[in-house]
Amino acid sequence: MRALGIRTTLAALVAIAGVSLSSAAQADSGTIRISVLKGGWFIGASGGSGTLTFHGRRYPLSIGGLSAGLVFGAAETYLAGTVTNIRGPSDVAGVYGAGGAGAAVGRGVSGIVLSNEKGAVLSLQGRQTGLMVNADLSGLAISLR
Repeated sequence: MRALGIRTTLAALVAIAGVSLSSAAQADSGTIRISVLKGGWFIGASGGSGTLTFHGRRYPLSIGGLSAGLVFGAAETYLAGTVTNIRGPSDVAGVYGAGGAGAAVGRGVSGIVLSNEKGAVLSLQGRQTGLMVNADLSGLAISLR
């Protein structure tokens, strides 16, 4: 009787692991390039555009966001990288949140990893030009055009 309980538990764990692996195997990835202009004085705003390349097709993106806290200056950032854990282009659309502090004077290299409510993960690297000092909570919204 006890062996039956162990076998049942083991079978359930294997089934759960199989479902987890099959859903991860269905997720796909693409590449993304964005350009964002950010500026502010205590309250900041950002806007820009980009392109998602997924299965050989290009999808135009709109970028927008707000930040509150200590924000001073203006900067333009060009980022490129990958988006993972998506099943289609619409999974990239959503709100990406970040909290942090930083400063950039002149040209700087930046890297960031963000995720949205759908589980899409952006891994981006790029360069920033301008003067920007921030210690804020930021939100970035990406939508398909």
